[in-house]
Amino acid sequence: MTDDTSRPDEPAGDPPLSVYDVRAHDRTLAPRIAAAVERVIASGWFVLGSEGERFEAAWAEWLGGGEVVGVGSGTDALRLALTAGGVGPGDGVLTVPNTAVPTASAISAAGAEPHFVDVDPATGLIAIEKVEAALRPNTRAILPVHLHGRAAPMEPLVEIARRRGLLLVEDAAQAHGALTGGRPAGTWGDFGCFSFYPSKNLGAYGDGGAIWTSSPEAAAALRRLRNYGQSDRYVHDSIGLNSRLDEIQAAILGVKLPHLRAWNRRRAELARRYRALLRSLPLALPAEAPEGAHVFHLFAVRVSDREAVRARLSARGIATQVHYPIPIHLQRAYRHLGGRPGDFPAAEAWCAETLSLPFSPALAEADLARVAGALAEALAETQAGTPAETQAEAPADPRGDARRETRSRTRNRTRSGAPGGVHPGTETPAGRAEHPAPGRGDGLAPETEAS
Repeated sequence: MTDDTSRPDEPAGDPPLSVYDVRAHDRTLAPRIAAAVERVIASGWFVLGSEGERFEAAWAEWLGGGEVVGVGSGTDALRLALTAGGVGPGDGVLTVPNTAVPTASAISAAGAEPHFVDVDPATGLIAIEKVEAALRPNTRAILPVHLHGRAAPMEPLVEIARRRGLLLVEDAAQAHGALTGGRPAGTWGDFGCFSFYPSKNLGAYGDGGAIWTSSPEAAAALRRLRNYGQSDRYVHDSIGLNSRLDEIQAAILGVKLPHLRAWNRRRAELARRYRALLRSLPLALPAEAPEGAHVFHLFAVRVSDREAVRARLSARGIATQVHYPIPIHLQRAYRHLGGRPGDFPAAEAWCAETLSLPFSPALAEADLARVAGALAEALAETQAGTPAETQAEAPADPRGDARRETRSRTRNRTRSGAPGGVHPGTETPAGRAEHPAPGRGDGLAPETEAS
């Protein structure tokens, strides 16, 4: 299922492990999913029909009330939420730099400009104590990211946003079911935006997204915006776009939604097992979180010499991913913002060290033990300087010099024991991961829809 090759001395029949295998995850539901798809095909209705309406109502109920509007992707969800909230040209939106680029591209698509604030070194989530200093005169909205399945601290953000008169839009693309302050992530702000990319905790079989809001008026505006701005057939009250959750994806999500809580519980169980297996290794584990606050969309650790470790894991048939290797302020697409290495040291350290391990409710404990054993060997060989048998394909880096400088800063922090260093038994969170590399036979494209 991956493009990694097994070592000659691996036991026969021990297949490579992908980061996420949607087929294994959904195997027991396959007949019901197929029946749901057939039902849609037989109906002859594929867009904005009863399947979408049922799923919107079910997801709103699952979240505890409010209104849900299905859209074409998580990225579109962010863009439309910002537009519905009045964000546009000349406005700034404050977010974090260690998220997927789609978070920022949605801001840009709404006509605004992303501004950044550093993250908590322990969690990778927005650093509350830095938010107000990072606001600018043109800041119109705050956009926190619930990273890797862990909910950001929303109560203080709500207070800041309300006091400052700012829109609050949550990127909950990776946090289906995560709780903060007893409420689901995505239900604290003016809008909560979800992605249903296939590898999400609640995933469709293609792109899909949804927006939560407590306001019926905002929901009505979103329904117009997602459908060309139409208030009635061929009557357009605003400039919108085509971004609809199609009936097939809605039907598939309707089959899977009743299983989400059980899947999240299984993810938490496997995360605890991983933690026990990896605790003694020279890496940083995801930070401990209150019960229910982390639904472990990913299980990402932080390691020094990440690419060397990845290569050695690949040689043992263990696929990994990096979410995300280049912070947004150092991406070529956003160089016009003037970002430089060192602007956001905690976020840059996360991007330099994060490594996502195979993780899915479908994994057995034996799979986790295999990953842990391979990782222990890979770390030992890396520290000893033993050449890897094969080289993992490194992500393309349009700003190689910037990333090398970031890594150099991170290594210096590691030696000094300052934040960003990786030490045995240290528990800090991980990097945002989900899709295996292209061509690995798991049905997932390279990650282009992370939000």
